[in-house]
Amino acid sequence: MQTQTNFSFTVDVTWCLEQLQKDGRITERDKLLIQTTHRQKEQLKWHPLQWIAHFNLKDQLQAGSSLTLIRLCQWLGEKAGIPFFIIDPLKADVAALTNVMSQEFAVRNRILAVEVHADRIVIGTDQPFITEWQTNLERSLAPKKIERVLLNPEQIQRYLLEYYQVSRAVSSSQNSNAFDRDNKGVEALLQLGDAQNPDANDQHIVKLVDWVLQFAFEQGASDIHLEPRKDKGKVRFRIDGVLHTIYNMPANTLMAVISRIKILGRMNVAEKRRPQDGRLKTRTPKGQETELRLSTLPTAFGEKLVMRIFDPEVLVRSFQQLGFGEHLLQSWDALTQHSHGIILVTGPTGSGKTTTLYSSLKQLATEQVNVCTIEDPIEMLEPSFNQMQVNPAIELGFADGVRALMRQDPDIIMVGEIRDHDTANMAIQAALTGHLVLSTLHTNDAPSSLTRLHDLGVQPFLTAATILGVLAQRLVRQLCPHCKQQTAINPQEWEHLTFDYIMEMPETMYKAVGCEACRQTGYKGRVGIYEFMPVSLDSKTIISANGTLNDLKAQAKKEGIEPLRIAGARKVIEGITTLEEVLRVVPLS
Repeated sequence: MQTQTNFSFTVDVTWCLEQLQKDGRITERDKLLIQTTHRQKEQLKWHPLQWIAHFNLKDQLQAGSSLTLIRLCQWLGEKAGIPFFIIDPLKADVAALTNVMSQEFAVRNRILAVEVHADRIVIGTDQPFITEWQTNLERSLAPKKIERVLLNPEQIQRYLLEYYQVSRAVSSSQNSNAFDRDNKGVEALLQLGDAQNPDANDQHIVKLVDWVLQFAFEQGASDIHLEPRKDKGKVRFRIDGVLHTIYNMPANTLMAVISRIKILGRMNVAEKRRPQDGRLKTRTPKGQETELRLSTLPTAFGEKLVMRIFDPEVLVRSFQQLGFGEHLLQSWDALTQHSHGIILVTGPTGSGKTTTLYSSLKQLATEQVNVCTIEDPIEMLEPSFNQMQVNPAIELGFADGVRALMRQDPDIIMVGEIRDHDTANMAIQAALTGHLVLSTLHTNDAPSSLTRLHDLGVQPFLTAATILGVLAQRLVRQLCPHCKQQTAINPQEWEHLTFDYIMEMPETMYKAVGCEACRQTGYKGRVGIYEFMPVSLDSKTIISANGTLNDLKAQAKKEGIEPLRIAGARKVIEGITTLEEVLRVVPLS
């Protein structure tokens, strides 16, 4: 470590190659190959490690692995005696990090603050042997200590730009005294001479909106929440069903961001007292068209906006990807082949009902049949169906929509949601007159959906005559394949999940650990668990006789229909998810 303080030099390609050869990581031939290859104009700007990683050389010390950029960074960190750090943009407090030093200073020295603690600041660099900046910075940050780490050059290039851009956009769009008069529903405050509020078309706001969307696509978020609070506004992403706070921005900047998104979604910007719905189309960084569904809600401190991202890759998927087992798939296919009747998909919001319905309809929508849907709002535009949207402003509700669709000679009708007596009745009428109706219902499990229809005022004999089957579903997070570890099973929890059912308790199960690939959560992606209940003759008899929910559940059990918790227990045995995760999402009734 002594040498480091005495001299300062820039790491270049020649030095890296010499050191890599000395350490026995590359051969003489590799070294010559890199030295003699001509760089393109663009490649001249690259960091030496990026240029070496570009060749994808074999690591001579570890058979079967190559010198990737990450591996080279780890090597350089060891050489310089400082730890290698990977930025997790979800955890970064951008405002605090950009306050540490000016952008000019950061760019000039190729350094970036990555963590701010009470007593120390962690600063990353990709030139570990240049340390002149350290003394200057220590002076200005005293009494806090500086801790140096090595960063991936790609990360430094990206986040140096991104962090400072975001912070600049926020500070430029915000004046500390400005207070948004319009949006303070509960607390009205008169601010005289307030001409400083950011405008929705302001360039900085446009940049901020772009950054939020871009970031959400990258992180694979399913929802973006923009939540105004008293003086700060929050930006949160839902990733794999769990919310992460991304950024805290000043309240009036957030208001301008929300107004900007409302303009893009063709919503009424002036109307802030009523909930509104809108939609927006954009392209992801990969170039795919993506639908965003917007929903606003008036809260005490202004409008809250939630954007639901419908990734085309996610919305219409194969049943195997959704988590359907072989047996379930056969039963489901057999059910959807019926020419008339009602098939219900149930579960709470965000449990993937729409995805299941869309994937099923996509299979059914052949050239020979007419598939019509009525939704509120249309989740995703699909060319193979005829889609209609309910519009309460002109009194076009679900029931009116189904009535109109019946005259359109449909074969298959999808009703977005059965929420009232009229819609339920119309759906039953459609099924009785020889149409196949698919719809969703908000209930906890499959048997309770039948009693839910009775609560809506449908006659039990009609339910028995028309319902073909019910599919209840939930989404559980999948374990990350890179870092899951075997662990002993907790017998009490297992018993708690599988009571009443004879299931062999596995000796081991997997637990979530957390690594770089899954952002330290231990989970990556989600998969469905299903309870499928075709309505048998015996069940129909119980329904017609106005049987109770317990009678239906007992009958389902007799027929070997496994509830959601058992489907979850099977996923635990297969090592796809954990016990905690299943217990978190399934109803234990």
